[in-house]
Amino acid sequence: MTDLSPIRVAFLLFPNVTQLDLTGPAQILSRLGNVTIDLVAKALDPVPTDAGFALVPTACFADATQPDILCIPGGFGVNDAIDDAETLGWVRRMANGAQWVTSVCTGSLLLGAAGLLHGYRATCHWAQHHHLAAFGAIPIHERVVFDRNRVTGGGVTAGIDFALALTAAIRGEAHARLVQLSFEYDPAPPFDSGSPSRADAATMEQFRALAGKTAPARDARFRAAAARLSAGD
Repeated sequence: MTDLSPIRVAFLLFPNVTQLDLTGPAQILSRLGNVTIDLVAKALDPVPTDAGFALVPTACFADATQPDILCIPGGFGVNDAIDDAETLGWVRRMANGAQWVTSVCTGSLLLGAAGLLHGYRATCHWAQHHHLAAFGAIPIHERVVFDRNRVTGGGVTAGIDFALALTAAIRGEAHARLVQLSFEYDPAPPFDSGSPSRADAATMEQFRALAGKTAPARDARFRAAAARLSAGD
């Protein structure tokens, strides 16, 4: 690695974020070299995650430094975040000055709600992938999707692949390979059930029932956010 120009990364924090969408990529991107990582929320109070513990912001919307990389994680908390004008406004402002505008999991739908994916190829968690087109994105079923300066990762664990791919784009493949080795990222899952194309019918039914119980109005809220975007609100 020869390029050690400074890089600033900002992750959006919101209540009920899926912490691995954020902490996985943050761990990888922390090895970019000469990097500063900010966790940015509306206020500096600890932010509860969906894992039962909180993350502490390092900056708030009012004082956050313009990042080179903006990353929006996902989680059920996206349901509220897409309805929050202050959150969407901050995302738009930071995206305007960022070199890379990125997301993991359903974070891409928040980018979409902010009007930042119109005409861009993008991906998302498989269960919400069908909403991308409503925000003007071009849905792609891949684990990591690059389109100009937009980089989107699929569901949750795809955030690690996303961060390694972004590391390669910024610092070169040799450095990304070194980071991968340093974390022993050599996946060998105990079950072949990580995709709807491979999960059995009973597991799929159980997932859909659980998702419907946890966030019964989720699809309606995404449709409403897309409608607001189309109306220019």
